[in-house]
Amino acid sequence: MAFAAAIYVVLAAVLWLSQARMIFFAPRGAVPDPRAFGLAGERVAVETADGLTLYGWYLPAERERGSVAPALIWFYGNAENVALLAPLLGSLRPPGYAMLVLDYRGYGQNPGKPSEAGLYQDADAAWAWLEQRPDVDLGRVAVYGRSLGSVPALYLATTKPVAAVILDSPFTTARAMARVHYRLFPSFLVRFAMDNLSRSKRITAPLFIIHGTHDRIAPIRMGRALARGGRALVLHEVQGAGHNDVYQMIRPPYAQVIRQFLVTVRDGGAVGPPRGTP
Repeated sequence: MAFAAAIYVVLAAVLWLSQARMIFFAPRGAVPDPRAFGLAGERVAVETADGLTLYGWYLPAERERGSVAPALIWFYGNAENVALLAPLLGSLRPPGYAMLVLDYRGYGQNPGKPSEAGLYQDADAAWAWLEQRPDVDLGRVAVYGRSLGSVPALYLATTKPVAAVILDSPFTTARAMARVHYRLFPSFLVRFAMDNLSRSKRITAPLFIIHGTHDRIAPIRMGRALARGGRALVLHEVQGAGHNDVYQMIRPPYAQVIRQFLVTVRDGGAVGPPRGTP
């Protein structure tokens, strides 16, 4: 019995000390040139307030000379980076929208170590960079966050005048995730907050959530809780989808669903009744 207790204490200590490595799966890889994928855009370098340089893509919108366009900041999920997503990003960009996607610190070719505070600093840097763009209408900047990306997306939605919020497979809080995946240990051991639930209750922008009904990483009940908290205009429950196959299983196609929501919000139309059970 004493031996089992000692093992438990050791494992709890490992959980306490290794949380960052357990939470952030940060693949490395240089950011490619978007032109290699047939996209009119550029590799960009964005400076954070704490002195790091983040690399990523900026895809400008097609527009008339002298006009400004709405923009979308794309925050991807764990174990992703710009290089891995490069073949998809062009097809997922809404029509008429510029898109900015940066690798987080410690991801891709970026310096630094991933952290919750770092996610917020990286998000602030993305917003500040867009503020300097003469081709972007800052009154029409939307944010997208998938899984881990829901954290910086909702952070910006509560600190900046974000026009719309799209979340794919989001979770409520870091401690709630720990209760799903590390049930043997008390959730107070979790040092990260990542409190999407409280932030969802403070946003005023239109909210759209996509979530798979068979998600075993961030269960569908989390998406439903965020939909209730943020008074989501749409909760699109993808029947039979897990955490990482929503792209493939959603109907209508993923890009079409996102585009329709953003274009409708942009044009001031009615999004339609919620889908699923927010």
